[in-house]
Amino acid sequence: MLRLCLALAFALGAGPVFAADYQVNLGPMPLDDETKQVIAGRGEATITSDGKTMSVKGHFHGLPSNATEGHVLISPVVGVPGKPAFDLTIPKATSGDISGDFKLTPAQALALHTGRLYIQLNSEKAPADAPWGPKGTLWGWIFPAHPTAAQDEPQEGHWFLPQYDIPQS
Repeated sequence: MLRLCLALAFALGAGPVFAADYQVNLGPMPLDDETKQVIAGRGEATITSDGKTMSVKGHFHGLPSNATEGHVLISPVVGVPGKPAFDLTIPKATSGDISGDFKLTPAQALALHTGRLYIQLNSEKAPADAPWGPKGTLWGWIFPAHPTAAQDEPQEGHWFLPQYDIPQS
């Protein structure tokens, strides 16, 4: 019966409704010998969605050069670089707030629900058109909200493991 209701909703163009809270931890990417001089910093954001809209609010700090742009990107599969879907509002500075409010298509709502969206911030020293590998200064995959243990803090009970805890559809 549930499958019939979902099929009917898709046929009528309603699409799925994936209301939830999400989070992202931004870190330097890709970090190797070639990029470690121009890529640094940290950040975090929370994402709320009612299945039709998405709101991003967060902060970043510690960039070695001013941020130039921020995007939410959509990937074909988790862990593979994707294409920009939304532009975030960010300051042209080494630290600041991240924000954005977006309308989602059913495909974008499904990508959010299945962990295929990520945030990427670019900077003056690590531009989007850099010659080395995947571009960007800070990256972070958007995952369902979950408890996060501090470094060297033991965690009891269920651990959040994206490969197991992200819905596949």
